[in-house]
Amino acid sequence: RGRLFNKDSLPNVIAKDGVDAFLEQVLGLIGSYQKYFKIQGAAISMAGMINPRTGEVLHAAPHFPGLTGTNLVQLVARKLQLPCWVENDVNAAALGEYWLGNGRGAKSLFCITIGTGIGGGVMTNGRLLHGMLHPELGHMKMIVHPKDTYKGHCPFHGTCFEGLAAGPAIEDRWGKKAIELKDDAFVWELEAYYIAQALHTLILTLSPEIIILGGGVMHQTQLFPLIRRMTLENLNGYLKTKELSDIDHYIVPASLHDDQGILGCVKLAIDAE
Repeated sequence: RGRLFNKDSLPNVIAKDGVDAFLEQVLGLIGSYQKYFKIQGAAISMAGMINPRTGEVLHAAPHFPGLTGTNLVQLVARKLQLPCWVENDVNAAALGEYWLGNGRGAKSLFCITIGTGIGGGVMTNGRLLHGMLHPELGHMKMIVHPKDTYKGHCPFHGTCFEGLAAGPAIEDRWGKKAIELKDDAFVWELEAYYIAQALHTLILTLSPEIIILGGGVMHQTQLFPLIRRMTLENLNGYLKTKELSDIDHYIVPASLHDDQGILGCVKLAIDAE
């Protein structure tokens, strides 16, 4: 288990054509596999605010507006006549990393993806953390850097973690995409400042055994040494653990060739059996 045989991608049709067009494409894709495999269920991860107990999409990400207010589990399960499960995308990524990736062997971790938005999935005692819903780590309020005059990109909280450090915030603040700014040292000092600030709070709150950072922004690998240094500076010697003494293996990049979300869905279905 955990071996991927094939991957397919579909164009995003939600905004233009609605839920029915989305279901038609996804179910058509699943149907094409039924010629070769006995499909036992469907596990779905998606960006947005999901109630994993009911399958309801409470607030979809901006690129999936047509799914807000739908019950994805019921829709897909009814069409397929098979069991279905749904989870927030970063929770699924955390589960995949815990199962087969850089989180193997840890009982507690958090996985943060920094890209179009910022999300975080938390594993504690070998289980995904769910409470009222799932963690929304990207919307922690930040202490704004003294030299940062940007007002924030988040329409809800302005200068929250996502509002200051997600990909769209970088592009809006500097007028260029992150890839075009790779040689500008202050851009990444500022980015690391906010990421390290978030990690400081989360380390003291959740006490993870490992921290995994992924998403498009984290492809700027020059961030990792900056984040590690600033995180230790923020903690200021308060915690003395073997994990923090080996910071290069404590704050690590995502693994699994960006398939951690897919593999997390597989694990989600396995655990539900």
